[in-house]
Amino acid sequence: MSPNGGTESDSGPRGAVPGGWIGTDEAGKGDYFGPLVVAAVYVNDATASELSDAGVRDSKRVSDRRSAELAARIRSLCPTRVVAIGPERYNALYAEMRNLNRLLAWAHARAIENLLADVDCQRVISDQFADERVLQRALMAKGRAIHLVQRPRAEEDVAVAAASLVARAEFLARLRQLSTDVGVELAKGAGDPVLHAGALLIRRHGTDVLAKVAKLHFRTTQVLTAAERQ
Repeated sequence: MSPNGGTESDSGPRGAVPGGWIGTDEAGKGDYFGPLVVAAVYVNDATASELSDAGVRDSKRVSDRRSAELAARIRSLCPTRVVAIGPERYNALYAEMRNLNRLLAWAHARAIENLLADVDCQRVISDQFADERVLQRALMAKGRAIHLVQRPRAEEDVAVAAASLVARAEFLARLRQLSTDVGVELAKGAGDPVLHAGALLIRRHGTDVLAKVAKLHFRTTQVLTAAERQ
């Protein structure tokens, strides 16, 4: 499916060894361009040790290239589910929900539920939401039966770190594809390089293109459109 749409994907071995746990994390939340991606990864004691030995840690401490390499390793070892929400779908969901926390919880919950369809697991670890109840409410019947642990710096857990790497690698791949589609290199983050890319994008394609590649509720949209009007 096009990177502009919401997609769900899976990888890794089916089934699970009892006693394992799931970690979830997202990428793209603070990036103006590109999708929001949430990954859920199941680990047990054996795969957790193997991932730690391979250097799996929070994606913010790993280069983009290494993130992709580690993500491939994680997908080969661990049952993994990815929910990727492209910009157009993201903008529609945000317009409906009017709350980023709710949108994030919805995506985390779908990734968890999709993974629980294939693994027998009672414990999930995720980063802490501003309102801890929002993720619990987003889970459907099967997900509500699990023990959900939300805590600050959850990436210190190897399963969450693995999810952060898978989500980051997927985000970067989709950002590259979007850049190819529009003929402009779309920068990460929301700083000056993003403003430069956005200005070039508008000059080439007009302001309507932002809805196809960017998260419109960011203040960056107002900055870019105001500059265009002037």
